[in-house]
Amino acid sequence: MTSLIDRYVYTALRRIPEQQRGDIDRELRASIEDAVDARVEAGEERETAVEGTLTELGDPDRLADQYSGRSNVLIGPEFYPAWRRLLTLMLAAVLPIVVIIGVVVQLFDDPDIGKVIGGAVTAILNVGIQMAFWTTAVFVVLERTGAGPGRTGLRLDWTLKDLPRYEPSTVPKTEVAAGVVWPILLTAALLWQHFGLNEVPVLNPANWSFWWPYMIVALVIGAGYQIWLFRRRSYDRTVSVVNAVQQLLFAVPLIWLLASDRFFNPEYHHFADLNGGDVKHWFTVGAIIAVALGTLYDIVKVILRGEQSRRGLPSKVPGTGNYNFG
Repeated sequence: MTSLIDRYVYTALRRIPEQQRGDIDRELRASIEDAVDARVEAGEERETAVEGTLTELGDPDRLADQYSGRSNVLIGPEFYPAWRRLLTLMLAAVLPIVVIIGVVVQLFDDPDIGKVIGGAVTAILNVGIQMAFWTTAVFVVLERTGAGPGRTGLRLDWTLKDLPRYEPSTVPKTEVAAGVVWPILLTAALLWQHFGLNEVPVLNPANWSFWWPYMIVALVIGAGYQIWLFRRRSYDRTVSVVNAVQQLLFAVPLIWLLASDRFFNPEYHHFADLNGGDVKHWFTVGAIIAVALGTLYDIVKVILRGEQSRRGLPSKVPGTGNYNFG
């Protein structure tokens, strides 16, 4: 079992930049042990002395801020690298794809160069701001809720009961954030193409009677799964089953809509302008293959991670050296 001291030190170290963790780890442990020894020499039981010392030190998050010499920030050092990598990836890779798709659609609707450039600039600003806002919002939520089930991030008091279990997370933060941001962007795109476009929507409006609301609910379930997985902090067979179910809830209806020609709006005729409609056929086939393979890959990936976790492969807390608590 992990001691209270281990849990306290780990909670403090996770908010400290990695290059400082080794020195602060040793300094903090030595300070705690000295205070505990002094209480024991004064007649206290060791367990009581440990509890008293840690309670006197107070909230480890605030102690970490004092050690690192920084003020409170929106996204702390534990999440900042993952936030920066994901946001950079989305702005550098995803945003151009969205803009290109918008430009192509605009060229089909109205090839006026002014409208094409204006639409591209508008897409860059609107989509870029949305990506930055929602990605940051997700990481802020993770920052405020990731310390453990007992912490809300809003309480002013702190007790030892607020210490999380000493269980280093095996769940990649970037994947969790992407798994929450993507459903938001896809839902926004689904609503925008129907209500935001001045012309005929690309997707079948008849599906608003059931399938599009269903897909939005499935996306929300997928985002909720990512948050639940982050709070669970590790993979196991339960996670594998839940992941498979939520993946299939979204993928199976999507593949059926594509295969049965119910996905695209029959009144959207721009596909017919390209090679007699062959583009739509091959785009549909490609989408079905991509969805099927992507779903299968994600299900297998989570199953393999769960089996690795079940076998008890060794784990380390970044920057602390050689801990291996279960």
